[in-house]
Amino acid sequence: MPAAFPFSAIVGQDEMKLAILIAATDPRIGGVLVFGDRGTGKSTAVRALAALLPKMRAVVGCRYGCDPASDGTGCEDCASLKGKGLRGSATRSHLVPVPVVDLPLGATEDRVVGALDLERALAQGVKAFEPGLLARANRGFLYIDEVNLLEDHLVDLLIDVAASGENVVEREGLSVRHPARFVLVGSGNPEEGELRPQLLDRFGLSVEVKTPTDLPSRVEVVRRRDAFERGADGFADKWAKEDARVRRQIVAARARLDDVAVPDAALERAAQLCMALGTDGLRGELTLVRAARAFAALQGDAEVADTHLKRVAPPALRHRLRRNPLDDAGSTVRVDRAVAELFGR
Repeated sequence: MPAAFPFSAIVGQDEMKLAILIAATDPRIGGVLVFGDRGTGKSTAVRALAALLPKMRAVVGCRYGCDPASDGTGCEDCASLKGKGLRGSATRSHLVPVPVVDLPLGATEDRVVGALDLERALAQGVKAFEPGLLARANRGFLYIDEVNLLEDHLVDLLIDVAASGENVVEREGLSVRHPARFVLVGSGNPEEGELRPQLLDRFGLSVEVKTPTDLPSRVEVVRRRDAFERGADGFADKWAKEDARVRRQIVAARARLDDVAVPDAALERAAQLCMALGTDGLRGELTLVRAARAFAALQGDAEVADTHLKRVAPPALRHRLRRNPLDDAGSTVRVDRAVAELFGR
């Protein structure tokens, strides 16, 4: 399998890379939406994530990669392993790569959710289920390129699964359910259409990427891409040490995440900012605080401070703003303006 372009070798696009690292540190934040010009490294960054992430521990024999620490709750595969009476079968585990699964725009519903073999079920009384992309993505990342062009019935399906963390397949009176907890990552070009509000709300962070406007950055992008295409393995080896450093940073951030304190002052700042921007509901505050805590963990800091809130406010809030007919400024400008007024420049 050819080497992926190294995450550390991506030039610029700091907000996009930070959002991906935050989601990798704390998947509870929700997905990451990356909108911007074509050819700005959106897909490259997501595919580089697969090689960057530390491996996870999964139950041996489970098609859904269940965590052995969870005792296979909600997974029929793990329950079946226990039922076979093989001592220790349900707790035997191994290290596997964190899945980063592509969901193609033209995918059928059966390919996404999985398929039940009705003929075998009726003839043999066996509940035969072929897992789909959602099963493969469990405990990992589900990536949709051109997410704003995804068909409506798949959007509805993803909204339900993302909310429940479980995929249910029902056909002719037969039913199969399995865990499907994943971080949804979408990319797209805003010129090709907007995202449905219901799905947009499921993304924890939203990032805008733009074509570099300074000459040195553009030259460096071309130089690195050309070097990668002429020798992918050698180029990956050159950046392996830096990718390993980022991997260690993620592992350390996950370990300290729950110990990062969120003072009342930080909670008040987050609420004040969301009130100033007029965001609907409380998901904005929750995401802002969680993202700030994950960022603090990545930085090795013991508690959330203004610097963390200011850094993550644009990706956490820009896609949650209502349109204001009296203010034609873009959402990023409005967030930056509110941050400046609340925190000072």
